[in-house]
Amino acid sequence: MEGFVDFTNRCQGRDQLFRATQYTCMLLSYLIENKADKKKLVMKLKQLESSMSSGRKMFRLGNVVHALVAARRSAELPDVVPRLCLTASHLSRALYFVCDAVLWLRSVGLQPHIDRPKWHHWATKCYYCSLLLNLARDWYEISWRLEQAALEEKTKENCFWQKHSEELNGVKSDGLQSFLHQLIQILKRNPPLLLDLVKNLCDLSGPLDTLGIYKTNPGVIGFCGLLSSLVGILTLASPHLKLKQ
Repeated sequence: MEGFVDFTNRCQGRDQLFRATQYTCMLLSYLIENKADKKKLVMKLKQLESSMSSGRKMFRLGNVVHALVAARRSAELPDVVPRLCLTASHLSRALYFVCDAVLWLRSVGLQPHIDRPKWHHWATKCYYCSLLLNLARDWYEISWRLEQAALEEKTKENCFWQKHSEELNGVKSDGLQSFLHQLIQILKRNPPLLLDLVKNLCDLSGPLDTLGIYKTNPGVIGFCGLLSSLVGILTLASPHLKLKQ
């Protein structure tokens, strides 16, 4: 089992490279599609994008087991909120990979009668749920750190009670600015949390568009997908930058 998990980890690296190429092609083809002299290039980019997408499905065939193993590990986390969010997220992702495998069987002609739109819709819903759960976990981590920062600030105020009324007035008149300042400082001090938040937010663009929740365009999806892929490659190359799961 451990050897299989190690194999899927290596496949994840290849998947991220294919994914970055796929979304780069999507972004470039969107940027130049209206130029009359670039039609052949746009066609080649879209063909490469399609090839990368098909290749990624093959790399992800074993990820159902990887997601189930991750769900089992996250079920042992001591904190309730991360335990629930991550376990549910990994299970949703496992369902997504099942749907993705079914779509791959259709794309290679092994099961040509599969209803592609239906399975694609289910896959997108599972992926969307997984991302929302990941974002809920990110917000929990941010909220906990904001609470710790507030406690530290309160301790400082107690030490300097002479300035207490002035600081309260500053909080009342500048509450949003103070909150944003603390949020930025927290994310700067916690690169893994920042990268995970950026990746999950970028990944939302695709499902939001596909499910019709918030329509964008291939340019936005391509840019967000490329940025997310670069973050994924970075965290694979530097594991200390990956948020613990």
